[in-house]
Amino acid sequence: MAQVEATTERIIAADAETVFDALADYTGIRGKVLPEHFSEYEVREGGDGEGTLVHWKLQATSKRVRDCLLEVTEPTDGQLVETDRNSSMVTTWVVTPAGEGKAKAVVTTVWNGAGGIGGFFERTFAPKGLARIYDTLLANLAAEVES
Repeated sequence: MAQVEATTERIIAADAETVFDALADYTGIRGKVLPEHFSEYEVREGGDGEGTLVHWKLQATSKRVRDCLLEVTEPTDGQLVETDRNSSMVTTWVVTPAGEGKAKAVVTTVWNGAGGIGGFFERTFAPKGLARIYDTLLANLAAEVES
């Protein structure tokens, strides 16, 4: 099994602390900025960054739905890590200053891919699809915090 990785980033016209706080707000802003690929969103514990347990279903394609139960940690300043209890998937959000009144938000998701021909297609197409999903989420987040 090879590791599969998807990354996307966006410059957002808001300071890094505002962007990070919005990402870490699972009870408020996070649920509002999720694209249509996410369903059954539910905060089960916590709700603000470290210590949050959140559930959602991620529909990456018409046939592929992943049931996610994510534990949230904040290993360093400006970093949120969502570790899925149901799979090998780990999503890391990093928010850093990008000049006056701007922040750079980078999201990277890694997981252990399938083997064989299915794994080949997963490694080829899944990163692009997931990057598009997270690009939409970051665009929604930007619209939320820039207003």
